[in-house]
Amino acid sequence: MTNKKQRLASLDALRGMDMFWILGGQSIFAALFVLTGWQGWKLFEAHTVHSPWHGFTFYDLIFPLFIFLSGVAMGLSPKRIDHLPLNERKPYYQKAVKRLFLLCGLGIMYNHGWGTGIPLALDEIRYSSVLGRIAIAWFFCAMLVWHTSLRTTGIVAGGILVGYWVLLNFIPVPGGSAGQLAAPGTHSWNAWFDQNLLPGITYQNRPVDPEGILSSVPAIVNAIAGVFAGQLIARADKLGQWKTAGWLFGAGALSVALGWLWHLQFPVNKELWTSSFVLVTVGWSAILLAVFFALVDILNGQRFAYPFVIIGANSIIIYLASSLVNWEFVSKSVFGGFINAVGPDWQPLFAVVALLLVQLLVLHWMYKRKIFVSV
Repeated sequence: MTNKKQRLASLDALRGMDMFWILGGQSIFAALFVLTGWQGWKLFEAHTVHSPWHGFTFYDLIFPLFIFLSGVAMGLSPKRIDHLPLNERKPYYQKAVKRLFLLCGLGIMYNHGWGTGIPLALDEIRYSSVLGRIAIAWFFCAMLVWHTSLRTTGIVAGGILVGYWVLLNFIPVPGGSAGQLAAPGTHSWNAWFDQNLLPGITYQNRPVDPEGILSSVPAIVNAIAGVFAGQLIARADKLGQWKTAGWLFGAGALSVALGWLWHLQFPVNKELWTSSFVLVTVGWSAILLAVFFALVDILNGQRFAYPFVIIGANSIIIYLASSLVNWEFVSKSVFGGFINAVGPDWQPLFAVVALLLVQLLVLHWMYKRKIFVSV
Protein backbone atom coordinates (compact mmCIF):
# COMPACT_ATOMS: atom_id res chain seq x y z
CA MET A 1 0.00 0.00 0.00
CA THR A 2 1.08 3.61 -0.54
CA ASN A 3 1.37 5.16 2.87
CA LYS A 4 1.92 8.65 1.58
CA LYS A 5 -1.40 8.76 -0.25
CA GLN A 6 -3.24 7.18 2.65
CA ARG A 7 -1.76 9.62 5.11
CA LEU A 8 -2.83 12.50 2.92
CA ALA A 9 -6.33 11.02 2.70
CA SER A 10 -6.38 10.63 6.47
CA LEU A 11 -5.37 14.24 7.01
CA ASP A 12 -7.89 15.48 4.45
CA ALA A 13 -10.62 13.37 6.07
CA LEU A 14 -9.94 14.75 9.56
CA ARG A 15 -9.58 18.27 8.22
CA GLY A 16 -12.85 17.78 6.37
CA MET A 17 -14.60 16.50 9.50
CA ASP A 18 -13.34 19.63 11.23
CA MET A 19 -14.72 21.90 8.52
CA PHE A 20 -18.01 19.98 8.27
CA TRP A 21 -19.35 21.68 11.41
CA ILE A 22 -18.57 25.15 10.08
CA LEU A 23 -20.32 24.45 6.78
CA GLY A 24 -23.64 23.81 8.52
CA GLY A 25 -23.23 20.51 10.33
CA GLN A 26 -23.70 22.24 13.69
CA SER A 27 -27.41 22.72 12.86
CA ILE A 28 -28.13 18.99 12.60
CA PHE A 29 -28.78 18.44 16.30
CA ALA A 30 -31.27 21.32 16.58
CA ALA A 31 -33.10 19.92 13.54
CA LEU A 32 -33.17 16.43 15.04
CA PHE A 33 -34.58 17.82 18.27
CA VAL A 34 -37.41 19.48 16.33
CA LEU A 35 -38.09 16.17 14.58
CA THR A 36 -37.92 13.79 17.55
CA GLY A 37 -38.30 15.95 20.65
CA TRP A 38 -35.59 13.89 22.36
CA GLN A 39 -33.80 16.01 24.98
CA GLY A 40 -30.52 14.22 24.31
CA TRP A 41 -30.10 16.23 21.11
CA LYS A 42 -29.98 19.35 23.26
CA LEU A 43 -26.89 17.99 24.99
CA PHE A 44 -25.18 17.50 21.62
CA GLU A 45 -26.36 20.93 20.44
CA ALA A 46 -24.68 22.52 23.47
CA HIS A 47 -21.35 21.43 21.99
CA THR A 48 -22.00 23.19 18.66
CA VAL A 49 -21.42 26.63 20.17
CA HIS A 50 -18.33 28.12 21.77
CA SER A 51 -17.88 28.31 25.52
CA PRO A 52 -18.93 31.75 26.79
CA TRP A 53 -15.61 32.13 28.66
CA HIS A 54 -13.90 29.48 30.83
CA GLY A 55 -14.67 25.90 29.85
CA PHE A 56 -14.65 23.76 26.74
CA THR A 57 -17.04 22.49 24.08
CA PHE A 58 -16.46 20.39 20.97
CA TYR A 59 -16.92 23.54 18.85
CA ASP A 60 -13.92 25.08 20.64
CA LEU A 61 -11.77 22.33 19.13
CA ILE A 62 -12.44 23.17 15.46
CA PHE A 63 -9.95 26.04 15.21
CA PRO A 64 -7.00 24.53 17.15
CA LEU A 65 -7.47 21.19 15.37
CA PHE A 66 -6.95 22.92 12.04
CA ILE A 67 -3.71 24.48 13.33
CA PHE A 68 -2.60 21.09 14.69
CA LEU A 69 -3.17 19.46 11.29
CA SER A 70 -1.06 22.10 9.56
CA GLY A 71 1.76 20.96 11.83
CA VAL A 72 1.07 17.28 11.09
CA ALA A 73 1.51 17.92 7.37
CA MET A 74 4.83 19.62 8.11
CA GLY A 75 5.94 16.84 10.44
CA LEU A 76 5.41 14.07 7.88
CA SER A 77 8.54 15.26 6.08
CA PRO A 78 10.32 17.96 8.12
CA LYS A 79 13.22 19.67 6.38
CA ARG A 80 16.19 21.45 7.93
CA ILE A 81 17.40 24.26 5.68
CA ASP A 82 19.71 26.14 8.05
CA HIS A 83 22.75 24.38 6.57
CA LEU A 84 21.92 25.62 3.05
CA PRO A 85 23.46 28.79 1.59
CA LEU A 86 21.20 31.84 1.65
CA ASN A 87 20.41 31.73 -2.07
CA GLU A 88 18.99 28.21 -1.63
CA ARG A 89 17.05 29.11 1.50
CA LYS A 90 15.59 32.26 -0.02
CA PRO A 91 12.76 30.50 -1.97
CA TYR A 92 11.57 28.84 1.27
CA TYR A 93 11.47 32.19 3.06
CA GLN A 94 9.72 33.89 0.17
CA LYS A 95 7.05 31.20 0.00
CA ALA A 96 6.53 31.29 3.77
CA VAL A 97 6.19 35.08 3.90
CA LYS A 98 3.88 35.05 0.88
CA ARG A 99 1.66 32.44 2.56
CA LEU A 100 1.66 34.41 5.81
CA PHE A 101 0.47 37.65 4.22
CA LEU A 102 -1.92 35.97 1.78
CA LEU A 103 -3.73 34.08 4.53
CA CYS A 104 -3.86 37.23 6.67
CA GLY A 105 -5.34 39.12 3.73
CA LEU A 106 -7.92 36.41 3.05
CA GLY A 107 -8.78 36.42 6.74
CA ILE A 108 -9.57 40.13 6.58
CA MET A 109 -11.76 39.47 3.54
CA TYR A 110 -13.58 36.74 5.46
CA ASN A 111 -14.13 39.08 8.41
CA HIS A 112 -15.94 41.56 6.17
CA GLY A 113 -17.83 39.11 3.96
CA TRP A 114 -21.55 38.72 3.27
CA GLY A 115 -21.76 41.83 1.10
CA THR A 116 -20.42 44.42 3.55
CA GLY A 117 -16.98 44.84 2.02
CA ILE A 118 -13.71 45.86 3.64
CA PRO A 119 -14.03 49.42 5.05
CA LEU A 120 -11.95 52.12 3.40
CA ALA A 121 -11.13 53.63 6.78
CA LEU A 122 -8.13 51.67 8.07
CA ASP A 123 -9.18 52.05 11.70
CA GLU A 124 -12.52 50.33 10.96
CA ILE A 125 -10.97 47.10 9.64
CA ARG A 126 -10.70 43.98 11.76
CA TYR A 127 -7.20 42.69 11.01
CA SER A 128 -7.17 39.69 13.37
CA SER A 129 -8.75 36.55 11.92
CA VAL A 130 -8.91 32.78 12.07
CA LEU A 131 -6.88 32.45 8.86
CA GLY A 132 -4.40 35.00 10.19
CA ARG A 133 -3.81 32.97 13.34
CA ILE A 134 -3.40 29.78 11.30
CA ALA A 135 -0.83 31.61 9.16
CA ILE A 136 1.08 32.97 12.16
CA ALA A 137 1.17 29.61 13.95
CA TRP A 138 2.30 27.80 10.78
CA PHE A 139 4.92 30.44 9.94
CA PHE A 140 6.70 30.42 13.30
CA CYS A 141 6.42 26.65 13.54
CA ALA A 142 8.00 26.35 10.09
CA MET A 143 10.87 28.63 11.11
CA LEU A 144 11.56 26.37 14.11
CA VAL A 145 11.35 23.15 12.08
CA TRP A 146 13.58 24.56 9.34
CA HIS A 147 16.25 25.88 11.70
CA THR A 148 16.30 23.78 14.87
CA SER A 149 16.17 20.18 16.02
CA LEU A 150 12.91 18.61 17.15
CA ARG A 151 14.29 18.60 20.68
CA THR A 152 14.85 22.36 20.57
CA THR A 153 11.42 22.87 19.01
CA GLY A 154 9.87 20.91 21.88
CA ILE A 155 11.74 22.98 24.47
CA VAL A 156 10.51 26.19 22.81
CA ALA A 157 6.93 24.86 22.92
CA GLY A 158 7.23 24.13 26.63
CA GLY A 159 8.78 27.55 27.23
CA ILE A 160 5.88 29.25 25.45
CA LEU A 161 3.26 27.48 27.57
CA VAL A 162 5.05 28.16 30.86
CA GLY A 163 5.96 31.73 29.91
CA TYR A 164 2.38 32.53 28.89
CA TRP A 165 1.11 31.12 32.19
CA VAL A 166 3.58 33.22 34.18
CA LEU A 167 2.73 36.40 32.23
CA LEU A 168 -1.06 36.11 32.57
CA ASN A 169 -1.08 34.96 36.18
CA PHE A 170 1.86 36.55 37.99
CA ILE A 171 2.98 39.72 36.19
CA PRO A 172 0.81 42.83 36.79
CA VAL A 173 -0.74 44.56 33.80
CA PRO A 174 0.31 48.24 33.53
CA GLY A 175 -2.06 50.18 35.76
CA GLY A 176 -3.63 46.99 37.07
CA SER A 177 -2.83 43.74 38.79
CA ALA A 178 -1.84 40.19 37.85
CA GLY A 179 -4.09 37.22 37.16
CA GLN A 180 -7.28 39.09 36.28
CA LEU A 181 -8.80 36.54 33.90
CA ALA A 182 -12.51 36.92 34.65
CA ALA A 183 -14.88 37.64 31.75
CA PRO A 184 -14.68 39.68 29.59
CA GLY A 185 -10.93 39.85 30.22
CA THR A 186 -10.83 43.65 30.37
CA HIS A 187 -7.94 43.69 32.86
CA SER A 188 -5.86 40.92 31.29
CA TRP A 189 -2.60 41.21 29.37
CA ASN A 190 -4.52 40.10 26.27
CA ALA A 191 -6.78 43.15 26.51
CA TRP A 192 -3.77 45.42 27.10
CA PHE A 193 -2.06 44.15 23.93
CA ASP A 194 -5.22 44.33 21.81
CA GLN A 195 -6.21 47.79 23.05
CA ASN A 196 -2.73 49.31 22.74
CA LEU A 197 -1.01 47.46 19.90
CA LEU A 198 -3.69 45.91 17.67
CA PRO A 199 -4.67 48.22 14.78
CA GLY A 200 -8.27 48.54 13.63
CA ILE A 201 -11.15 47.07 15.60
CA THR A 202 -11.57 43.95 17.70
CA TYR A 203 -14.23 41.28 17.22
CA GLN A 204 -17.59 42.79 18.21
CA ASN A 205 -15.55 45.60 19.80
CA ARG A 206 -14.70 43.35 22.75
CA PRO A 207 -11.77 44.27 25.04
CA VAL A 208 -10.09 41.00 24.00
CA ASP A 209 -10.10 39.87 20.39
CA PRO A 210 -10.38 36.05 20.28
CA GLU A 211 -7.70 36.10 17.54
CA GLY A 212 -5.73 38.93 19.12
CA ILE A 213 -2.01 39.53 19.37
CA LEU A 214 -0.93 37.81 22.57
CA SER A 215 -3.10 34.70 22.32
CA SER A 216 -1.58 33.92 18.91
CA VAL A 217 1.69 32.99 20.65
CA PRO A 218 0.49 29.83 22.46
CA ALA A 219 -1.36 28.78 19.27
CA ILE A 220 2.10 28.12 17.80
CA VAL A 221 2.33 25.18 20.22
CA ASN A 222 -0.72 23.56 18.60
CA ALA A 223 1.19 23.50 15.31
CA ILE A 224 4.37 22.26 16.99
CA ALA A 225 2.46 19.40 18.62
CA GLY A 226 1.17 18.51 15.16
CA VAL A 227 4.76 18.29 13.89
CA PHE A 228 5.56 15.67 16.53
CA ALA A 229 2.40 13.74 15.65
CA GLY A 230 3.37 13.86 11.97
CA GLN A 231 6.84 12.59 12.80
CA LEU A 232 5.31 9.67 14.67
CA ILE A 233 3.09 8.77 11.71
CA ALA A 234 6.07 9.06 9.36
CA ARG A 235 7.74 6.27 11.36
CA ALA A 236 4.63 4.06 11.39
CA ASP A 237 6.18 1.46 9.08
CA LYS A 238 9.01 0.84 11.55
CA LEU A 239 7.00 1.26 14.73
CA GLY A 240 3.90 -0.53 13.49
CA GLN A 241 0.69 1.17 12.40
CA TRP A 242 -1.52 0.00 15.26
CA LYS A 243 1.20 0.83 17.75
CA THR A 244 1.49 4.30 16.20
CA ALA A 245 -2.25 4.84 16.57
CA GLY A 246 -2.01 3.63 20.16
CA TRP A 247 0.84 6.04 20.95
CA LEU A 248 -1.10 8.93 19.44
CA PHE A 249 -4.23 8.04 21.40
CA GLY A 250 -2.34 7.57 24.67
CA ALA A 251 -0.36 10.80 24.28
CA GLY A 252 -3.59 12.62 23.49
CA ALA A 253 -5.36 11.25 26.56
CA LEU A 254 -2.39 12.27 28.75
CA SER A 255 -2.38 15.78 27.28
CA VAL A 256 -6.12 16.18 27.93
CA ALA A 257 -5.65 15.04 31.54
CA LEU A 258 -2.74 17.44 32.10
CA GLY A 259 -4.72 20.28 30.57
CA TRP A 260 -7.65 19.77 32.93
CA LEU A 261 -5.29 19.42 35.86
CA TRP A 262 -3.72 22.78 34.94
CA HIS A 263 -7.26 24.16 34.58
CA LEU A 264 -7.50 24.12 38.38
CA GLN A 265 -5.05 27.03 38.46
CA PHE A 266 -5.03 28.35 34.85
CA PRO A 267 -8.55 27.96 33.40
CA VAL A 268 -9.18 26.34 30.02
CA ASN A 269 -10.24 29.32 27.91
CA LYS A 270 -10.45 29.62 24.14
CA GLU A 271 -10.75 33.42 24.05
CA LEU A 272 -7.44 33.77 25.92
CA TRP A 273 -6.04 30.55 24.36
CA THR A 274 -4.59 29.61 27.74
CA SER A 275 -1.83 27.03 28.11
CA SER A 276 -4.32 24.58 29.63
CA PHE A 277 -6.56 25.11 26.59
CA VAL A 278 -3.59 24.26 24.35
CA LEU A 279 -3.00 20.97 26.19
CA VAL A 280 -6.69 19.99 26.07
CA THR A 281 -7.02 20.81 22.37
CA VAL A 282 -3.71 19.17 21.45
CA GLY A 283 -4.86 16.08 23.34
CA TRP A 284 -8.21 15.83 21.57
CA SER A 285 -6.52 16.56 18.24
CA ALA A 286 -4.11 13.66 18.78
CA ILE A 287 -6.96 11.36 19.80
CA LEU A 288 -8.96 12.22 16.69
CA LEU A 289 -5.86 11.81 14.52
CA ALA A 290 -5.31 8.36 16.03
CA VAL A 291 -8.90 7.38 15.26
CA PHE A 292 -8.79 8.69 11.68
CA PHE A 293 -5.36 7.17 11.10
CA ALA A 294 -6.76 3.80 12.17
CA LEU A 295 -9.99 4.07 10.19
CA VAL A 296 -8.62 5.62 7.01
CA ASP A 297 -5.02 4.39 6.83
CA ILE A 298 -4.98 1.06 8.62
CA LEU A 299 -8.49 -0.18 7.86
CA ASN A 300 -8.60 1.42 4.38
CA GLY A 301 -11.76 3.38 5.06
CA GLN A 302 -11.17 6.09 2.44
CA ARG A 303 -14.41 5.28 0.63
CA PHE A 304 -16.53 5.85 3.74
CA ALA A 305 -14.61 9.01 4.59
CA TYR A 306 -15.05 10.45 1.07
CA PRO A 307 -17.41 13.32 2.06
CA PHE A 308 -14.85 14.49 4.62
CA VAL A 309 -11.95 13.95 2.20
CA ILE A 310 -13.41 16.25 -0.47
CA ILE A 311 -14.06 18.94 2.15
CA GLY A 312 -10.54 18.66 3.51
CA ALA A 313 -8.94 18.71 0.07
CA ASN A 314 -10.30 22.24 -0.53
CA SER A 315 -10.74 23.39 3.05
CA ILE A 316 -9.48 26.95 2.56
CA ILE A 317 -11.71 27.72 -0.42
CA ILE A 318 -14.85 26.28 1.16
CA TYR A 319 -14.10 28.14 4.41
CA LEU A 320 -13.87 31.43 2.49
CA ALA A 321 -17.04 30.53 0.58
CA SER A 322 -18.91 30.14 3.87
CA SER A 323 -18.47 33.91 4.30
CA LEU A 324 -18.66 35.06 0.67
CA VAL A 325 -21.41 32.77 -0.72
CA ASN A 326 -24.99 32.61 0.54
CA TRP A 327 -25.23 28.82 0.55
CA GLU A 328 -28.64 28.89 2.21
CA PHE A 329 -30.02 30.84 -0.75
CA VAL A 330 -28.39 28.41 -3.19
CA SER A 331 -29.71 25.33 -1.37
CA LYS A 332 -33.24 26.71 -1.24
CA SER A 333 -33.02 27.59 -4.93
CA VAL A 334 -32.12 24.00 -5.80
CA PHE A 335 -33.95 21.96 -3.16
CA GLY A 336 -36.62 24.38 -1.94
CA GLY A 337 -39.41 22.33 -3.50
CA PHE A 338 -38.32 19.19 -1.66
CA ILE A 339 -38.04 21.07 1.65
CA ASN A 340 -41.51 22.59 1.30
CA ALA A 341 -43.04 19.24 0.34
CA VAL A 342 -42.30 17.55 3.67
CA GLY A 343 -43.99 18.14 7.01
CA PRO A 344 -43.02 21.08 9.26
CA ASP A 345 -41.13 18.82 11.68
CA TRP A 346 -38.97 17.46 8.85
CA GLN A 347 -38.24 20.79 7.16
CA PRO A 348 -35.34 21.90 9.45
CA LEU A 349 -33.52 18.59 8.89
CA PHE A 350 -34.12 18.66 5.12
CA ALA A 351 -32.87 22.26 5.04
CA VAL A 352 -29.61 21.31 6.78
CA VAL A 353 -29.09 18.31 4.49
CA ALA A 354 -29.77 20.48 1.43
CA LEU A 355 -27.30 23.12 2.66
CA LEU A 356 -24.57 20.52 3.10
CA LEU A 357 -25.42 18.72 -0.12
CA VAL A 358 -24.97 21.72 -2.44
CA GLN A 359 -21.55 22.39 -0.92
CA LEU A 360 -20.55 18.72 -1.19
CA LEU A 361 -21.65 18.63 -4.84
CA VAL A 362 -19.40 21.60 -5.64
CA LEU A 363 -16.50 20.02 -3.74
CA HIS A 364 -17.09 16.65 -5.44
CA TRP A 365 -16.94 18.36 -8.84
CA MET A 366 -13.67 20.08 -7.92
CA TYR A 367 -12.17 16.89 -6.48
CA LYS A 368 -12.98 14.76 -9.54
CA ARG A 369 -11.38 17.38 -11.79
CA LYS A 370 -8.35 17.60 -9.51
CA ILE A 371 -9.00 21.26 -8.72
CA PHE A 372 -7.27 21.90 -5.41
CA VAL A 373 -6.92 25.44 -4.13
CA SER A 374 -4.19 25.82 -1.53
CA VAL A 375 -2.24 28.74 -0.14
